[in-house]
Amino acid sequence: MTPRIPVSVDLVVLTVRFAELCALVWRRDRPPYAGRWALSGGFIHLDEDLPAAAARVLAERAGLPGAPVHLEQLRTYGYPDRDPRQRVLSVAYLGLAPDLPASTEAHMSWRPLTELSEMAFDHRRIMLDGIERARSKLEYTSLGAAFCPPAFTVAELRRVYEIVWGRTLDPRNFHRKVTKAEGFLMPTGHSTTRDGGRPAMLYRRGPAELLRPPMMRPAKDVVRL
Repeated sequence: MTPRIPVSVDLVVLTVRFAELCALVWRRDRPPYAGRWALSGGFIHLDEDLPAAAARVLAERAGLPGAPVHLEQLRTYGYPDRDPRQRVLSVAYLGLAPDLPASTEAHMSWRPLTELSEMAFDHRRIMLDGIERARSKLEYTSLGAAFCPPAFTVAELRRVYEIVWGRTLDPRNFHRKVTKAEGFLMPTGHSTTRDGGRPAMLYRRGPAELLRPPMMRPAKDVVRL
């Protein structure tokens, strides 16, 4: 007889809040792993496909209905001992978004990554895989702008790269790189002083999906791009 293995969807939802990279998690109140942080997740329904399940979990379990979250499939986790209760196959999704409000679900919480050294099940491994995917995608795609509001300055975009990469970037070279990348940033025709100092131009995310040339992640702190 062919064994039946439950399939779940787990979400690594990342955003930048208060100048820190944060993940949306909840603290388990029952065994196994009572008291540990966990990712939001849920089992798929028999009548839905994986993207629909991820969208449902984002709205119902993560408490972010209608939020402008970029969702993409991360990878599948299926080793036998990942859940001590039973064999469970998990399809993880990565979600990226600008500074989001608190979840509508009271048990969900945005937590800095520094607070998530121990998590339930294999969720820390899944989260770290999601972080590395996000860091890598900032190198060659325009996804960095997904962490920004609809209209943003180059300085705000640079802070996103610095926070996600954990590196300090040269402002002038970063400005030159992103403004010369074809289709990455589109001027809005407006400016703002919210960064302090002189008015700075506001941009929106352009149509480009891939960056040409790519933004190479620095190997060490304080580097010229």
